[in-house]
Amino acid sequence: MGQHANMIFCRVRTDVDCKPQAGISFLLIDMNTPGIEVRPIRLLDGSVEVNEVFFDDVKVPVENLVGKENDGWTYAKFLLTHERTNIAGVGFSRAGRSEVKRVARQVMDAGKPLIENPHFAARIAQVEIDLMAMATTNLWVISAAAHGQAPGAESSMLKLKGTVTRQEITDLFRRAMGPYALPFPDSIEGENQPPVGPDGVSTAAASYFNNRKLSFFGGSNEIQRTIITKAILAR
Repeated sequence: MGQHANMIFCRVRTDVDCKPQAGISFLLIDMNTPGIEVRPIRLLDGSVEVNEVFFDDVKVPVENLVGKENDGWTYAKFLLTHERTNIAGVGFSRAGRSEVKRVARQVMDAGKPLIENPHFAARIAQVEIDLMAMATTNLWVISAAAHGQAPGAESSMLKLKGTVTRQEITDLFRRAMGPYALPFPDSIEGENQPPVGPDGVSTAAASYFNNRKLSFFGGSNEIQRTIITKAILAR
């Protein structure tokens, strides 16, 4: 939603004579500053939520520095660990899982409810297992935060597994709806077209495509795998 923002925070290189993780400062920047250009990116579901932001000779007042100069990466790591825990969306996944199970009980497959299909049931079961593990890890992170501790690699674990699980749930919902999940009523020429199929089906494909972006929010899932690997190998 950067196209609606009036401020942006950036981590900028302010010292080149040190290791890469150091020499970075944390700045708050007014989006109306000359030289800033926002280019919205239209997503697969047709919405605009993410953006490219370009900076061309942008001048920022020194009073917009957050904390100490060259300590920006320390602040960024703290924020990112909490952001990644939030992106995991355990609550969203639980709600989505319940909706998938509700639909799978109603949709018939070869004369039986879809939820009794072994392949579909196995995928739901895996989601249930993953959600139990994530809920436990989430409580662990919350408990640490309550005692003033910042999450470490466990926030990367949550972000990685949480986003994959959320994408799996939207895929299951889309598959459960079958061909009814294909239309995009809001984007049909003429608009204001009535939904096709059961209640709630009109959002199935849109949610599936929209949630592709979760893989790179808060640091791509590939980066999270690297963080987890380093944390394990460093022990």
